[in-house]
Amino acid sequence: MAKTITIIGSGPGGYVASVRASQLGFTVTVVEKAEIGGICSNWGCIPTKSLLKSAEVLNYSKNAAHYGVTIEGTITPNFEKIIQRSRQIASQMSKGIEYLFTKNNITVVKGTASIKDKQTVAVKGNDGVDSEITSDYILLATGARSRSLPNLQIDGKTIIGYREALTLTVLPKSMLVVGSGAIGVEMAYFYASMGTQVSIVEFMPSIVPLVDQDVSEPLERSLKKLKIKVLKDSEVLSVTKKDDINIVLVKTPKGDIEIEAEVVLSAVGIETNIDGLGLEENAVEVQKGRVVVDSKYKTSVDTIFAIGDIIGTPALAHVASAEALSCIEQLAGHAKKAINYDAIPSCIYTSPEISSVGLTEYQVIKKEIPFKIGKFPFSALGKATAVGAREGFVKLIFHSETNKLLGAHMVGYNVTEMLSEIVVSLNLGASAHDLLESIHPHPTMSEAIMEAAAMACGEAVHG
Repeated sequence: MAKTITIIGSGPGGYVASVRASQLGFTVTVVEKAEIGGICSNWGCIPTKSLLKSAEVLNYSKNAAHYGVTIEGTITPNFEKIIQRSRQIASQMSKGIEYLFTKNNITVVKGTASIKDKQTVAVKGNDGVDSEITSDYILLATGARSRSLPNLQIDGKTIIGYREALTLTVLPKSMLVVGSGAIGVEMAYFYASMGTQVSIVEFMPSIVPLVDQDVSEPLERSLKKLKIKVLKDSEVLSVTKKDDINIVLVKTPKGDIEIEAEVVLSAVGIETNIDGLGLEENAVEVQKGRVVVDSKYKTSVDTIFAIGDIIGTPALAHVASAEALSCIEQLAGHAKKAINYDAIPSCIYTSPEISSVGLTEYQVIKKEIPFKIGKFPFSALGKATAVGAREGFVKLIFHSETNKLLGAHMVGYNVTEMLSEIVVSLNLGASAHDLLESIHPHPTMSEAIMEAAAMACGEAVHG
């Protein structure tokens, strides 16, 4: 008799787990209270990239003369149509996942789920009909939401999170973005490109603080070219309302200042969607807001599993999907190599883009690992010059004794598409010479990876 599993959540963790479980012979039920596809497809990764593509097209159009192309007339964004296109793409992605569910005979129950006991999920149906689902296993894949600070409570109108930022009906004249992680800088870049006067407040000494400062500096210069005001080492003290304007009191190294903004975007991180799941009532262990799991993603209850943003691993869509496959395949009795959490890629889709994997320079110094760096600027690369994208560089970090790759950090045009080579190399334990001796096609942006490896080996012919 086929094993049964109930999966709560249909985001990149939940839907991947559902399809793989069905393929491996499980009878699968998915409980989803909102749109199929979760935050990533509907309110995160995919619609955000649609908006950023519109901003890229707009900026290319404004700079067409640089490429010898004459565009006559005024170039202006149609904000309503840009948002509309983004929502259409999100809908298309959601329908695609619905098709996969149908194709794989997955039952979908729309409603809010909670754990009744170790094999039973109670569902408050969106249609007003409550039900219970009994299965051999339960998988929690409920994801996360925007975090509110005590002095920055999201109201969904003038103080918003990333969800509302994707569906504004009117382009705001001014916006204050609190936090400069991926969401913060991507939204700042988009709205500034549309014509909004944007300010960023970042608590740390540099923007995108999880990357090395030399990687963040080209992005900061680009944001300032868009007339974005960047306040570092700063924090929001309070927000008050004057008519329809937010008056934001900001503590800066030069003293407290007030900034007026129609909209304040809170991009200060996420909090897990575990409230009301019945974890405590069913003895599912939680530490610091994260569900505790073992290497098979099993919780403290032997029939209940958890993946994605709600556990203590990087809160990224591709991590949730990888955990989904690992969890389900192990549950089906398949041998599965453990995920290498030291080789998780991370991308920021601004202009220039940022991508990274492995250890940063700051981390290897802190860990006292002997290291060497190969760094190659795009300004010395033929393809970068041809496409008009000379800003940025590839930075590779190697162990100075073993020559093994430890990390890679890139900033520039198309670097998010270049990162997969490095992820594979890191997983395979590649050395600087492995990268150097692998012929890269010319002319491409990826040649900078080979050139950076050559710099680390002292064999550069172009650097």
